[in-house]
Amino acid sequence: MFNLLPHHYTALVVGASGGIGAAIIKQLLSSSHVGHIIAVSRQPPRIDDPRLTHLMLDVSQEPGRKALQKELAAQPIHFFFNAIGILHDKAQQLLPEKRLDQLSVENLTQTMNINAFTPVLLLAALQDSFKGTHPTAIASLSARVGSIEDNQLGGWYSYRASKAAHNMLLKTASIELKRLNKQSTVLCLHPGTTDTALSKPFQARVPHEKLFTTTFVAEQLLSVIAQRTPDDSGTFWDWNGQPIDW
Repeated sequence: MFNLLPHHYTALVVGASGGIGAAIIKQLLSSSHVGHIIAVSRQPPRIDDPRLTHLMLDVSQEPGRKALQKELAAQPIHFFFNAIGILHDKAQQLLPEKRLDQLSVENLTQTMNINAFTPVLLLAALQDSFKGTHPTAIASLSARVGSIEDNQLGGWYSYRASKAAHNMLLKTASIELKRLNKQSTVLCLHPGTTDTALSKPFQARVPHEKLFTTTFVAEQLLSVIAQRTPDDSGTFWDWNGQPIDW
């Protein structure tokens, strides 16, 4: 895919201060192929590079998406990576639900908004930057637990449902974006269990060899994206380049 992008292409990374988002940016900056990276997060940047522009915005809210839309002003985006996601939030007493009696409207709504609604609303807000004739790759973090076919254990209601909804929304958007730009590629990606704040409370039972560093995950995901073409738009892949059932 990256071979299809122009020299000095423009990349947009949302969730840039998180573990995977920051690692993706570092990997992109290690290549002379990228010309400009726009990093979006609620926290200050941890990386300093002349090719990097940081925007401190909360794109889970409409004003943040509107501000990003205004900042980009319909300039072509060749690579978009969404690293936003939520699994738990101590301040909001949000934890993965193991049983039906742990469900609440508040937690379902918050998890759905961050994991499913925000990514597709970003695509809606920025569609003028994706449409046209330029090649564009759009990748968004999903999770294997969002696969309905793969669900054999139950539990984690909000997170599973939000990632399944994320996948359907991105799949649907891929069809419309293909009409707006035949060179667009939309991908849902499973990063594996990564050593980040998101997975920290749940790492105890994860075998050491299955707990990945952010650097490893960024390298793997970019490699998976690089192997895709517009014919793969609207598909779901794991960190090792294997397709995942919906």
